Amino acid sequence: MTRKAARQRAPAARRNRSAAALVSANLAAVEAHFHNEAANEVEKACDLYTAGAVWEGPARGLLFRRKKDVVANYKKMFAAMQDVSFRNLQRFATADRVVDDSIVQFTLTGPGFLPLPAGSRVEMRLVHIFEMRSGKIAKEIACEMWKAV
Repeated sequence: MTRKAARQRAPAARRNRSAAALVSANLAAVEAHFHNEAANEVEKACDLYTAGAVWEGPARGLLFRRKKDVVANYKKMFAAMQDVSFRNLQRFATADRVVDDSIVQFTLTGPGFLPLPAGSRVEMRLVHIFEMRSGKIAKEIACEMWKAV
């Protein structure tokens, strides 16, 4: 290979390494977010959001545009659940997105989260689309499909 050809290939190789690093950082941020949720450490989970993060739950008609409102929503959700278990079906990422498809099971302990009676055992198919910025979550869309089991 000539020197000129090598110089032309170098920027593409740097871009590929940079994109791979972003994908790895994005996957790590989402993994940490779910880990903290599972441990009911809501504040730590929300530390992985950008300052202007948006959270959307279309099935429940929810949209939060301030981080403090996202935190309050998480606290409300997790206060109404116990015996929570996650089973990941698939997760993949690009330089600016992470998609996660999981099944969550829990016992609903109180009102205000889902239109099911307290005491219901719930299975929820949960598909997330995360928009990422600099290894943090800028927007989370949580597509929830729940049923009593």
